[in-house]
Amino acid sequence: MIRRKKIAELIESSDFGSDVTMMGWVRTKRDSKGGFSFLEINDGSTIKNMQVLAEDKLANYTEEILKLTTGCSVIVKGILVESPGKGQKVEVQAREVKVVGWADPETYPLQKKRHSFEYLRTIAHLRPRTNTFGAVARIRNSMSYAIHTFFQDRGFIYLHSPIITGSNCEGAGDMFKVTTLDLQGVAKRQGITDFREDFFGKQANLTVSGQLEAEVYALALGNVYTFGPTFRAEDSNTYRHLAEFWMVEPEMAFCDLKENIELSEEFIKSILSYILKNCRDDMAFLNRFVDKDLISTIDGIINTSFEHITYTEAIEILSKVIERFEFPPAWGKDIQSEHERYLCEVVFKKPVVVTDYPKEIKPFYMKVNKDGKTLKAMDILLPRIGEIIGGSQREDDYETLLNRIKEANLDPADYWWYLDLRKYGTVVHSGFGLGFERLIQFVTGLANIRDVIPFPRTPKNLEF
Repeated sequence: MIRRKKIAELIESSDFGSDVTMMGWVRTKRDSKGGFSFLEINDGSTIKNMQVLAEDKLANYTEEILKLTTGCSVIVKGILVESPGKGQKVEVQAREVKVVGWADPETYPLQKKRHSFEYLRTIAHLRPRTNTFGAVARIRNSMSYAIHTFFQDRGFIYLHSPIITGSNCEGAGDMFKVTTLDLQGVAKRQGITDFREDFFGKQANLTVSGQLEAEVYALALGNVYTFGPTFRAEDSNTYRHLAEFWMVEPEMAFCDLKENIELSEEFIKSILSYILKNCRDDMAFLNRFVDKDLISTIDGIINTSFEHITYTEAIEILSKVIERFEFPPAWGKDIQSEHERYLCEVVFKKPVVVTDYPKEIKPFYMKVNKDGKTLKAMDILLPRIGEIIGGSQREDDYETLLNRIKEANLDPADYWWYLDLRKYGTVVHSGFGLGFERLIQFVTGLANIRDVIPFPRTPKNLEF
């Protein structure tokens, strides 16, 4: 294997005169009448390119180097030197430029410097080569690392919750089915699909959440978290929805709602701080070309306290300006995205924590308050995004949970194991879920959630 240097490392080096080998793709090429060419090479390790000086004395200069175009892959061997050019500290004087792969300029889709995000979604296999999507990929990677670091540093245990499940955490019907039955001739019994003939002997689905399984381990190990893909078969083509997305879901034993909220706020600020510190170049690029207020907005959230209000207080505030909303706010109805953003961006101008929702609009597993009408539930709302975290203190009383399952028109027999947790050593426990792509949207300033996941899965879209 050839030992090489990543461009991210080389651009910070002062080891002038050293021999280096780097590999990457040509972004641009400029030919000089003086008998040399400047190649801008990028290898994905940084948004910055490395300038390579290739002189006409190289053996393949005329036959290959002069014919290089955007997208060609090369291996460059040369000497690291101090660069006389503006905006760059170093460059490489090439001793050898080996062309690994050609890219036909007549057909290569990324010839222009700027393409619309809509167009780039049609070539998801090539869009990582653009500056924007390269930056998003590196930021997503750093955020993943920061998430694991946050929980690991606090003694949480990482749990691999199942993707295939027989339960429905949210109580909704929008789940993908998993089956080995012949869909051309599905076995039926009295007009109903007979899942006894299926692989698991019962109906199976792709999970919408790892929460219920995480509770199992939290009530044995204390604090755990899941971080993995989840799925919703919701036929929605909005800028906020995906059919496959990633969730971060911690569950904590001996933890009430107040402690849950404190951890949630600390979690958000920690991730944002990490990105500003460790992804400076990518964030500077996005701040320049996507949202000029991006870094200042993030920095403001890191250094501000979150506003805390109840659901009832939120409805009272929203009802005073009811005419400005498409969906009129009313007690007992969901707070819509437009309401969430109004609270964050207009009323409080900061993140908002909303608590004590009506039990009718939230899932069965949330702890019922003493009033019998509301829950120990919370949502955290961010400017521009709306809800970023949803969580609650979980219902720890057996009879109350049983009744809540029935109220949700679910079969208690499907949740026997979940009910068992309330029979054997039940404790106060809490948790929350954070939509990973929503947070990446906020951090990058990108408006459409399809642009912050490598391969978006949406209705009628499964090409890549």
